[in-house]
Amino acid sequence: MDQNNEMLEGAPLIAPSSTDHPLYEAVVEGCRSVYDPEIPVNIYELGLIYTIDIDAENAVKITMSLTAPGCPVAGEMPGWVADAVEPLPGVKHVDVSLVWEPPWGMDMMSDEARLELGFM
Repeated sequence: MDQNNEMLEGAPLIAPSSTDHPLYEAVVEGCRSVYDPEIPVNIYELGLIYTIDIDAENAVKITMSLTAPGCPVAGEMPGWVADAVEPLPGVKHVDVSLVWEPPWGMDMMSDEARLELGFM
């Protein structure tokens, strides 16, 4: 799934990311520094980051999911993401929301993640 704008057919609409914001790439890199402890791929390439919204005051809102609702780090992962993004130069505040709709699926992984996990 292209994490910027495409949504799963029939899934609730999630606003597109702020890809044109000057901080967008740095925020993506911050997200790439966070790994699911059970899968050796960063959460961005896994497709767990659904949207990155950055407003005019450089406040960042990240909407993400996990591979499963019963994930043992469900309570910690949003904090890990906020801790990776908030120290970035220019970022004023980070709010990370955990959602379960649309549900994460293996089809949301990037080609890089599929290759790393041996699915290609």
